[in-house]
Amino acid sequence: MSRIFWDTNLFIYLFENYEHKDLSKRTIALRRRMIERGDQLLTSTMTVGEILVKPQVRGDQATAKIYEDSISRSALVIPFDLKAARIYASLRATRKREVSPPDAIQLSCAASVGVDLFITNDERLKDERVPGIQFVTSLDRAPV
Repeated sequence: MSRIFWDTNLFIYLFENYEHKDLSKRTIALRRRMIERGDQLLTSTMTVGEILVKPQVRGDQATAKIYEDSISRSALVIPFDLKAARIYASLRATRKREVSPPDAIQLSCAASVGVDLFITNDERLKDERVPGIQFVTSLDRAPV
């Protein structure tokens, strides 16, 4: 069993598959494989907030609730707590190439609980090395 953290974009592909057909298919295949292997899915409270934006803009509270409930039931949702805040500060202060605040929050939440794999579709993050995260990879390179 592996502990696998999903960045927000994977949930967008999962929920909004009519807009991202190929990425959605890849994300669905990845999730199925994770379930078969017994992998644990993790994400952050920031992911929940980000995934709720589009339904909120549309005034679609029913969809917002479905998204929130789906994430809460299927993933361990990691808060941005004091431990994550310290990791965040380190990421922002010590990188030669600046990591954006949202990316640093996601990485720090994952690192604060220790994960085997952090999957994103943000190419800027694929080569990041963060203590507490064994590997950071893109969706294209994720083991399906």
